[in-house]
Amino acid sequence: MDSVKRPSSAGQSNNRRSSTLDRSNVQKRPSSADRPKNRRHSTVPQSNSQKRPSSADRPSSADQSNSVSSIASSVASSTIGPVARYKLVFLGDSGVGKTAIIHRFMHDNFDKSHQATIGIDFLSKTMYLEDRTVRLQLWDTAGQERFRSLIPSYIRDSSIAVVVYDVSNRDSFLNTSNWMDDVRKERGTDIVICLVGNKADLADERRTVSREEGEEKANRDGVMFMECSAKAGYNIKGLYRQLATSLPDDTNNGANGLDGDGGSARDGDLIDIKESKSIANLGRAKKCGC
Repeated sequence: MDSVKRPSSAGQSNNRRSSTLDRSNVQKRPSSADRPKNRRHSTVPQSNSQKRPSSADRPSSADQSNSVSSIASSVASSTIGPVARYKLVFLGDSGVGKTAIIHRFMHDNFDKSHQATIGIDFLSKTMYLEDRTVRLQLWDTAGQERFRSLIPSYIRDSSIAVVVYDVSNRDSFLNTSNWMDDVRKERGTDIVICLVGNKADLADERRTVSREEGEEKANRDGVMFMECSAKAGYNIKGLYRQLATSLPDDTNNGANGLDGDGGSARDGDLIDIKESKSIANLGRAKKCGC
């Protein structure tokens, strides 16, 4: 009886090698990386798929606000008609706050570092009322005596003269009579005069001119009157609103003609004059004892 021979170790090694070669010919099962992705999206090119914008791509709130502002300005400029120009000249002694009143109106802040005006300064602002739009040309004159010879030429073609005094400086109040005489010498009765008492935020004990005394002088001289505070912003808008409403409504041939750029208000140069006496600011200014 023949005995069954067990394969030698060499034969076993050959069989293993052949089985390994046979496995290499078998088709491999695709891995998860090789499998096609979701079939519904596999036919759509990746470049055409809509991506969700990142936070960096989204417009910021500031950009959105600027966009809304530009649209509002475009609408405003397309609806505003001819703009008449009027010249306002500010007169008064040095240091009464003429420049501060203009600066508060133009920029809505108070600058403590104002220097004395040298000669004449000029600024302009377009403002709109309920029924019309006007452009105010604001001429800030120097109060020093050495510049007095320059002032009559600026009064000559003005629509409004704003004569300012300091409620804590009685001499500046008494000198308003001289300033108003200069105005009437150049313009007669063809000009609006407004007497303005500035620094109304000062405590009562620092006042040398009462409100009642200012009103009495204005009534006696036949001029407008108002107290204000450039520092606290008190009555500044009310002052300019009162001045603007006193102007003749004549856009065809205003006191100084139409605006030079075609008669339209410029974007970003409009100010809405809504009367606000800023009582809270006035109270804070008085408490500080300035």
